[in-house]
Amino acid sequence: MRCRPSLLSCAFALSFFAASAVHADTLLIDRVKQERAFHLPTRGLSMGQVESRYGAPANKLAPAGGDSRWHPTINRWVYADYTVYFERDRVIDAVMNRVSPDELGPKNAPRAQ
Repeated sequence: MRCRPSLLSCAFALSFFAASAVHADTLLIDRVKQERAFHLPTRGLSMGQVESRYGAPANKLAPAGGDSRWHPTINRWVYADYTVYFERDRVIDAVMNRVSPDELGPKNAPRAQ
């Protein structure tokens, strides 16, 4: 006698995987909304403008690059909640910091086991 999976068990498995995917999307959407609500430095601001508007950073990391004109110097300023990336002396991006260095998902997301 062969054992066939019941329709009920298949439906349960499908709903479990669908619920997991929706939960992950919701977390990502929450993270994007959080970043948009936070007033991060915008592209094109100078280092002086960032420091006057947002205060002194908690840490200024060592510059990277700058070894040729094709690899401009990249500076990183770390604030409590975000890091600002500069190409030479202009903002190219600002991103929210992770809760911990090994964070796998959005801020405050439960850690995967």
